[in-house]
Amino acid sequence: MALKIMPHGRLQEWVAEEKGYFTAEGLEYSFVISGDYGVSSARRDDAGEIKTGAFETFGAGRDGADVSCACHWATNAAARERAGHLVTTAYSVAPCAIVVPPESPIRRPEDLAGVPIGVGYHSGSHFATVQALESVLAPGELKLTFQGPPNERLDALLDRQVEAATTWGVPLYIAQAFGFRKVLDATFMIGFLVTGSEASKADVEKYLAALRRAQMEIDLHPELYKHYHLRAVPEEYRDQVDVRAFGTGERIVFLPYTREVFAQTQRWTEARQLFDGVSAQAGYDEAVLI
Repeated sequence: MALKIMPHGRLQEWVAEEKGYFTAEGLEYSFVISGDYGVSSARRDDAGEIKTGAFETFGAGRDGADVSCACHWATNAAARERAGHLVTTAYSVAPCAIVVPPESPIRRPEDLAGVPIGVGYHSGSHFATVQALESVLAPGELKLTFQGPPNERLDALLDRQVEAATTWGVPLYIAQAFGFRKVLDATFMIGFLVTGSEASKADVEKYLAALRRAQMEIDLHPELYKHYHLRAVPEEYRDQVDVRAFGTGERIVFLPYTREVFAQTQRWTEARQLFDGVSAQAGYDEAVLI
């Protein structure tokens, strides 16, 4: 049975397909392209916010994908809630930053005190913003506004509907192409989660082996593959940005997501009450696939 892969707005899957790495590893596969980085937008509430995000999509089944990605805080919690199994043999690192319009008076991280920062609810931008600013701002000074998945949040930022926003990957590169300034780096880890009941360990290992080969190819010849970023650029911006000026986005790291990291991540989110109401009970051995 073919492994259904949900790409994450990055280069590695497309390079692995172009170079035939999936096939060379003996993997039967198909791509599931859905929503905005796997997150479909929801209706805004009375306060104009969207209170659903990456974490909630795992509970909803991720549109039939067998393997997909989200920030490691969300994949960790989803695995503990038995919404999928965590892959612990690799993770990725996404370039991320809190950015402001070029005309903004905000220059330093401290200037963000009391400023509503657009993030995605229960998603990487949410947790990365908390992590990046908690050592900078005093308690009570951090103010978040939940502006939906990455591309919808990018629209809000470019339209000046928010004073600042946390963006990562291709949306970050697009914002920078329009002159938006980085106030604070918020780079974060992304985890792999297997949610398909038919996905085997062997197939996931083949998938990761192909991505490992793709990562080396990107490291060696990034200029040959940046054109694939266009697949993640919203259509309305494609003739206004030059992907050759972009970075290479997420970098997959083939190091273990250990039992200690698993536990540390839980302690961090629990101390900040970021997953209130989540009944996450599975331990490490039960939560992981490989």
